[in-house]
Amino acid sequence: MKILVTGGTGYIGSTVAALLSANGHRTVAYDNLSHSNDNKVPQGVEFVKGEVADRAGLENLFRSARAAGEPFHGVMHFAALIEAGESMLHPEEFFRNNTAATLSLLEAMLAEGPRRLVFSSTAAVYGEPESVPIPEDARLSPTNAYGESKLLVEHMLGWLNRIHGLRYASLRYFNVAGAPEGPEGVVRGEAHQPETHLIPLILDVALGKRESIRIYGDDYPTPDGTCIRDYIHVSDLADAHLLAFEALESHQRLIYNLGNGQGFSVREVIESARRVTGHPIPAQVQPRRAGDPAVLVASSEKAIRELKWKPRYAKLDDIVRTAWLWHQKLHGT
Repeated sequence: MKILVTGGTGYIGSTVAALLSANGHRTVAYDNLSHSNDNKVPQGVEFVKGEVADRAGLENLFRSARAAGEPFHGVMHFAALIEAGESMLHPEEFFRNNTAATLSLLEAMLAEGPRRLVFSSTAAVYGEPESVPIPEDARLSPTNAYGESKLLVEHMLGWLNRIHGLRYASLRYFNVAGAPEGPEGVVRGEAHQPETHLIPLILDVALGKRESIRIYGDDYPTPDGTCIRDYIHVSDLADAHLLAFEALESHQRLIYNLGNGQGFSVREVIESARRVTGHPIPAQVQPRRAGDPAVLVASSEKAIRELKWKPRYAKLDDIVRTAWLWHQKLHGT
């Protein structure tokens, strides 16, 4: 099948694009390169530069592919702003980029494109959970604009499914980490500009690129006072996206949480990195950030049961190890 991957040069998007290509799908990475570059296009994947908000451009892309006898069969949508803390400073940017731009993509799909979409959502749609781990039918009440921007897309998808028959899978996950491993070692990993994610920031300290790691709040109602999050290896996440896409052959609407089912505090992640890297990694406590729930751990039992998904990286040290291998390779150490 031919599949369009928006945000296809990003960390997760490029990993999924590589997996799709390896499984025999003709894959097109679609990206504006605002947070990456075309050097990150996986081997065997076609690249098209463009904006998700450009409805006319997307319609032309879909129309041209169909006229050439090579129509798209589906879309995997990753392109988005992802920094929850930043969303509480500039919420308008998140609603424009994550919500309004996605509507343009959906309109283009309805007009000229395929009717199958896998959407990269977030477990931030739940907000402060009433129970942990969080099931898919939990109350949806985001505590930050990032989560709200994704939830609005989920609402749109529900209506477009009901009215236009658009098939979709909404995959909710939190902290993705690690680097894909293959015969040639680790070939891609997590590096954002600017970097805001915990594990890459910690590894920057181990590499001597930062003096210390900041802990935003140590007075949360958790065992060590720091926030607890669910971490999932990027390869396990990519596997789930492919399984969800295949499941849309026989399902109209799918919603799944994706995680390892365990929660790790900020301090526990730092300790894991200290074990893996052998570096002391100094830490400094800072005030809390707005919109950060204390505990976010999602139950993945439904995805494991229904998609037959089998995560391979259950231990935090194994996830951090692959990330460390890639960061060393990236910086030539």
